[in-house]
Amino acid sequence: MGQPNDPVVEKSALRKVIAASSAGTLIEWYDFYIFGSLATIISAKFFPKGNETVALLSTLATFATGFVVRPFGALFFGRIGDLVGRKYAFLVTLLIMGLSTFAIGLLPGYESIGVLAPLALLLLRLLQGLALGGEYGGATTYVAEHAPAHHRGFYTSFIQTTATLGLFVSLGVILALRQGLGEEAFSAWGWRAPFLLSIVLVVFSYLVRARLQESPVYVEMKSSGKASRSPIRDSFLHPENRRLVLLALFGATAGQGVVWYTGQFYALYYLQTVLKVNFITATYIIAAALILGTPLFIGFGALSDRIGRKPIMMTGCLLGVLTYIPIYRAMTAASGYDLATNSSPNPNVVMLTLLVLVQVVYVTMVYGPIAAFLVELFPTRIRYTSMSLPYHIGNGVFGGLVPLIGTAVVARTGNRVAGLYYPMAVAAVTFVVGMIFIRERRGVDLAQVAHGEAERSGA
Repeated sequence: MGQPNDPVVEKSALRKVIAASSAGTLIEWYDFYIFGSLATIISAKFFPKGNETVALLSTLATFATGFVVRPFGALFFGRIGDLVGRKYAFLVTLLIMGLSTFAIGLLPGYESIGVLAPLALLLLRLLQGLALGGEYGGATTYVAEHAPAHHRGFYTSFIQTTATLGLFVSLGVILALRQGLGEEAFSAWGWRAPFLLSIVLVVFSYLVRARLQESPVYVEMKSSGKASRSPIRDSFLHPENRRLVLLALFGATAGQGVVWYTGQFYALYYLQTVLKVNFITATYIIAAALILGTPLFIGFGALSDRIGRKPIMMTGCLLGVLTYIPIYRAMTAASGYDLATNSSPNPNVVMLTLLVLVQVVYVTMVYGPIAAFLVELFPTRIRYTSMSLPYHIGNGVFGGLVPLIGTAVVARTGNRVAGLYYPMAVAAVTFVVGMIFIRERRGVDLAQVAHGEAERSGA
């Protein structure tokens, strides 16, 4: 593997780049995940009453549309990012996300405007998904193109913490408001506050990001006249690059996506809807596990600079396949679930937190190194577009459907662990494809990567 040429970026400037990029991305994830964190309440506000399970599944389906549309956002904003610049693209996505989230907080419920309520909710959720589809690729590419090659996994891992931290912040805000306002007030109107709060955070983050400069790798590429005139065509019609997109999807991001959403969102829904653990208790369990596990994103990102991205990500997928069913059976036992009352009145909170933490460790293994892996795979002229699509299909489609598919399968079959078969199958496919076809490529020179070059230079 050749010795890369690190971009000349002062450490103080690099810290500002990481802080501004991470803060903005965290806020976008916060906006995106408030919806999922409040799914049980939203189902009662925006869908007809009568069948709680149907209402929840309808809410989860609306939640999932935000994931399904993310690849379209990746294509649209990825093209802008490769043509106009990384900074411009992720400024626009930040504003779209913030305004959409704020609007959800103002939206009348089903009792006020009838069927228009879920339709408007769906439209705003689609806008959220489009914005997030463009955000991640821009922020990750921007940081990676500033970072020194031998620490690329470490520096990009700070962006990787933002998805989990965004979920954690959403849970924290919801818990604080729920306990501060009381159950009745929160259910009546207080649930809107987390959505409305986002506008303040977005404006602050926009002002910080607007002061950033374009990435040096991108500026050098543009000044040399090597920019792509059609990033989408060059990304997906060039045979070698199309092959790398498919490898990135089935050999990395699909498995990473299902492991991520199983270990965090599905664990939360499983506690709340299957084991009937109290909402606040279940939220505390997830939040505690996230606090304990989040530093490992940076730990595994840094480790990937030393031993490679592939072995860490593949191990995380394999562990999920081998241990999910025993973990969730142990969660059922630790919950003290009572079949007669269909409730878990006295859950073992410590044991449940540890069992969720194990899943969060798997999340950090597959997610911590993946940003560096993706940016090293594709050339600068189409990097934003090429890496964004497989990332958002893997996470938005394969991963984002985990809560919906898992909850629906359990409701249909009555088998509490049947919802795990889907993420286990996808993670198994990624492990096999990744082990056979993915080659290690840590530390390549981002300015020099051409079609297929990263693949050939891998160890």
